[in-house]
Amino acid sequence: MGESKLKRLKAKQMQMSCAGVHTAGGRVQVRWEADSAATPMGQLAYFIEFLTLTGLWSGWQERCPLSYTSPNAPSKADVLGTWMLSILSGHRRYSHVTTIRCDGVNPGLLGMNKVISEDALRRALVAIGEPEGVAWLDAHLRESTAPLLDAPWILDIDTTIKPLYGKQEGAVVSYNPHKPGRPSHSYHTYLMAGLRLVMGVEVKAGNEHSGSHTLPGLLTMLDELPAERKPKMVRGDCGFGSDAIMRALEEPRQPYLFKLRLSKNVKRHIERLFRVSGWTDAGQGWEGMDSTLALTGWEDKRRVVVLRRPLQGEMLVAQEDNGQQLLGFIEADRKAGKRITGYEYAVLVTNLDHEVLSLGQLYRDRADAENTFDELKNQWGWGGFTTHDLHRCQLSARAVALIYNWWSLFVRLASPEARREAITSRPWLMSSVGRRTEHAGQTTITLTGLHAHFGKARQVLMRISAQLQAWVTEAAEQFNVTSVWQLCCDHLKLTLAAIGPPPTFHLLANHANRVG
Repeated sequence: MGESKLKRLKAKQMQMSCAGVHTAGGRVQVRWEADSAATPMGQLAYFIEFLTLTGLWSGWQERCPLSYTSPNAPSKADVLGTWMLSILSGHRRYSHVTTIRCDGVNPGLLGMNKVISEDALRRALVAIGEPEGVAWLDAHLRESTAPLLDAPWILDIDTTIKPLYGKQEGAVVSYNPHKPGRPSHSYHTYLMAGLRLVMGVEVKAGNEHSGSHTLPGLLTMLDELPAERKPKMVRGDCGFGSDAIMRALEEPRQPYLFKLRLSKNVKRHIERLFRVSGWTDAGQGWEGMDSTLALTGWEDKRRVVVLRRPLQGEMLVAQEDNGQQLLGFIEADRKAGKRITGYEYAVLVTNLDHEVLSLGQLYRDRADAENTFDELKNQWGWGGFTTHDLHRCQLSARAVALIYNWWSLFVRLASPEARREAITSRPWLMSSVGRRTEHAGQTTITLTGLHAHFGKARQVLMRISAQLQAWVTEAAEQFNVTSVWQLCCDHLKLTLAAIGPPPTFHLLANHANRVG
């Protein structure tokens, strides 16, 4: 069949697929076109350029421990590209991969032949050995943060619970504050505070949620870091304020700041300090008292900071006595001369020598870790990608954390003045209709905006592209091998923390022949 006949046949098929529909604005024609190369994530081309020029995408592929023997099997690029596009789209289930199989633009930009099916993706993850896959993803997680660790930073450790609704490996009924009695997995996470980057994550059974199960991974991570890149402080909540964890950190002289549980002996210590004078300002309405304490089971005394804050306003205390509800009204207004004042308490344990005001603020800053968990579980895939075996859950948790790190750093390049979560950054920097056309050997992607701030997105994305290409030229011209990724991280440190490279001293020209 000749080319002209093909064009006429295609035009005839398009006319047949065109149908009229009645709307409130009148009758309109709707045309169905299946052959056009388009994508709902047109602006993703700039993020793909970021991954390409920094070497993050090629390095992730080359070291992937996936190998097939069948000549009909998908390539590494197909598997990893499908995985990454699904995670970037905010998917929570493998079945959601079907929604991106119509993308006719981004797979080609990643060097993919096709978007594989959900079943092919599940089988590919099974083919990756557990020790090799965990080591591969852990190495990339470390590399995604390593160039940023020469600036002072804080390591937040915490555990989050993922409820499960099937018969999965490790699904055990244990501590689950939001859904008591529901089986769960526990995610032991190591976070870089401030930038909200994930340095490591381990998926364990639901009954392995305590700090003692976090300690081995924590010590391994600290041992692998050189002395100049270790955190200035390890920070955690009351689940980590145990003697075993603190002794393990005190041996290598690693500073820490934890919260203590309000046990009976801790409450007695609070009672002893209640009437003691010398309470100092701890910020945001809190008062602090510095002291030492040796609890049962502790080998030595440790520095303890007791924080208290008066409760403001009217309070209602309810209790039951023989089925009868008793109510007590408390007027907690010290300015009006009332003698009853309610307090809320917090007790911190640390080996730092900071003053009480700084310690109080440092621990309050730990609340930002909860924002990271909320984003990863509700806006990324930590709340999903569940399989019957724990192995693929381990891989998916690490892959989500890695893509999350890459996207977070890319967004900070676009918006250094504020930390944007995925719920706002993805529609702004990723979502637009992109159509690919080819003419005279040139491929063009035409973007149609879907966001109110499409103009601003165009400005920042073009600025990032120009900066990346300038770093490519700079890296090529230097005598020492400096990667674009290193230059990108140096720029982030300078922009976010005002930490720049050491000054360069130039030798003066030789003017001795002009002297005298």
